[in-house]
Amino acid sequence: MLIRQPHQRDAAALARFYTSNAGHLQPWEPLRPEGYHSVSAWEARLREREREQAEGRAAYFAGFDPHTGATIGVCSLTNIVRGAFQACHMGYAVDLSYQGQGWMKAICLHAIHYAFEELRLHRIMANYIPRNERSGQLLQTLGFEQEGLASKYLLINGRWEDHVLTSLLNPNSSH
Repeated sequence: MLIRQPHQRDAAALARFYTSNAGHLQPWEPLRPEGYHSVSAWEARLREREREQAEGRAAYFAGFDPHTGATIGVCSLTNIVRGAFQACHMGYAVDLSYQGQGWMKAICLHAIHYAFEELRLHRIMANYIPRNERSGQLLQTLGFEQEGLASKYLLINGRWEDHVLTSLLNPNSSH
């Protein structure tokens, strides 16, 4: 698997990833308007993501199958806050056909390494809907610790969903 930050040339691959996984991801994502995952929408979104990365506000990663070029999964580090907080939120999604094979873990580990070693962040926060057992298991495997439960935290698939709040601390943070 090739893990890297996606560029505008990846718009078609990301559009295919999200379109082909719409049913798989729908229970865990906000409702999306018509055309949200079109190639042109992804081209615009990737331009904005490149700006966010250049400004240090976010970092995005995708894992690609080296044989087919298919997108295996994605992981984002968003809402990067500096100052006294030094933290971000992590989100992720895996293609249904690659689920349960360790690919998502590998992509997340790459993003975690980047957050702690390159960005020198202190904390990564990742939250999941309690019934999403796969997501909870992934975060536990990655070393995230549960910090609480937020009631009606995010509007997901048309309803306000509770989320389990977790975090991972940088073991190399000196202060």
